Amino acid sequence: MLNNNAKSLAGSVLLFGAVALSACGTYQGDRAASGALIGAGGGAAIGAIAGNAGAGALIGGVGGAVVGAATNPCTLNLGDPFWRRNGGAAAYQARCGH
Repeated sequence: MLNNNAKSLAGSVLLFGAVALSACGTYQGDRAASGALIGAGGGAAIGAIAGNAGAGALIGGVGGAVVGAATNPCTLNLGDPFWRRNGGAAAYQARCGH
């Protein structure tokens, strides 16, 4: 297990990552979804170091979704998310046959 300093550092890194990276898209739903994905990935990585990747992914995903939905696309915008840049649902259905 990690000591309290390492846990605080891991939490700080997770929070910074969620704020810095959860801003893909201009629609609130896109921002929440991309924030959740990015947060879950970062949370899983930090959780694996701390001893519970699943809990880290859950906490990071929820935190990323909240931050993504709450941030303003005019002040923090990392561009369109993957699913908007690549044709959306229609292009997915054409590529995958669903």
